[in-house]
Amino acid sequence: MRHELLLTFAALAILIAEVSTSEKNKARIIPFALGVFALITIIGFIPGETGNLFGGSFQSSLLTTFMKNILNLAVLIIFLQAEGWLRKEENANKISEYFILTLSTLIGMNFMISAGDFLIFYIGLETATIPIAGLAAFDKYKSRSAEAGIKLILSSAFSSGIMLFGLSIIYGVTGSIYFADISSHISANAITALAFIFFVSGMGFKISLVPFHFWTADVYEGAPVNVTSYLSVVSKGAAAFIFTIILFTVFKNIVDLWQPLIYTLAVFTMTLANLFALRQDNIKRFLAFSSIAQAGFILVGIIGAGELGMTSVVYFVLVYVFTNLGAFGVVSAIHNASGVETISGYNGLYKTNPKLSLLMTLSLFSLAGIPPVAGFFGKFFLFTAAAGSGYFILVFIAVLNATISLYYYLRVVKAMFIDKNEQPIPAFRSSNAMRLSLVMCVAGIFVIGFASGIFEYIRSISILFLN
Repeated sequence: MRHELLLTFAALAILIAEVSTSEKNKARIIPFALGVFALITIIGFIPGETGNLFGGSFQSSLLTTFMKNILNLAVLIIFLQAEGWLRKEENANKISEYFILTLSTLIGMNFMISAGDFLIFYIGLETATIPIAGLAAFDKYKSRSAEAGIKLILSSAFSSGIMLFGLSIIYGVTGSIYFADISSHISANAITALAFIFFVSGMGFKISLVPFHFWTADVYEGAPVNVTSYLSVVSKGAAAFIFTIILFTVFKNIVDLWQPLIYTLAVFTMTLANLFALRQDNIKRFLAFSSIAQAGFILVGIIGAGELGMTSVVYFVLVYVFTNLGAFGVVSAIHNASGVETISGYNGLYKTNPKLSLLMTLSLFSLAGIPPVAGFFGKFFLFTAAAGSGYFILVFIAVLNATISLYYYLRVVKAMFIDKNEQPIPAFRSSNAMRLSLVMCVAGIFVIGFASGIFEYIRSISILFLN
């Protein structure tokens, strides 16, 4: 429980700093929180003990620890990108709230990833979800932000109810909530299929799978940019991790039952999200549908099942962290400097801010899966996992969708480099924290793709976890 305890300590330390700091010096909490969390992120990579606690309710392994480290790294980048936004006058009295709410959700996600039964899983899920609604409504005096918070909490409550109904059926069928017991007693029949459909429906809301995605674009648009990036990367990544773990462990004996459902969801999620992304002008709604499409690609890896499927999903999420946060970092920097949130507002950006334009292009190319950046390798391994299980038609559909996505990603590139604008966004200099986060994203986009040792390490700990 090292990660959970350290995050709890960090939240308490920030709370003490809030109480101890005068009103005019609240901005000092920002470097303090960044320093504390950076230290926690580094400590997380130090090897520690693995095993089970509380009779198997909490499980720690090399794979779950690596997943938590990925999330910590993503949150550190988001905190760096939020530094300039938090220093604005309207956020002067809400700095500690932002950090504490974010850390609270991260604690819940860590519990969810290490869950050994559905009770801890659900407690972690709700601990992660409820504070996110507060973050979505962080700009409480803006109607869009308040609307985003309300939509998120209502859709989350509805999805949780659906999921709990499915879990109650599973408990009724197997007589246990422990993952190990359920996997050994569950069998493919009509009642199990019904329970699984309810469970996947609930998780579909969390991961934004079609047709459970309707809240996503509105919440992403209404929430502050840095909260949107958290929802798109950390929240989605944690949900993808635990969804993969449960499918590959709890439901491993009924693969033939859940693979057709995952197949259908993958096709609809990739296709419809790409089609909706084609007609977006708001950059946050654009990236919302992009993230939905990426969730569809994750399902392509999941359907491969086995250690290659697990490895490809974890590797893809790691790549996705740097790729998507690179794009959101540029969006955040531009929004903080000019307030622009539309793709058309990016017209002529290269003339005034060439470095940001190049970084955005690099991130979008990685999202599209263009070689030689890391996004190409991420999608390649997902497709390999599916092809290895004989799903060649699904891989073909995924390749077609990757081609469609290239078109709408190039729309943004065209706006920045080709489309003319008599009054482009003025040149500006981002804060040092923002620049550091963008450097980290660029390094991740290039290094992860070519560092084969990372993939091999993930594969080795996936094999240990599944066996």
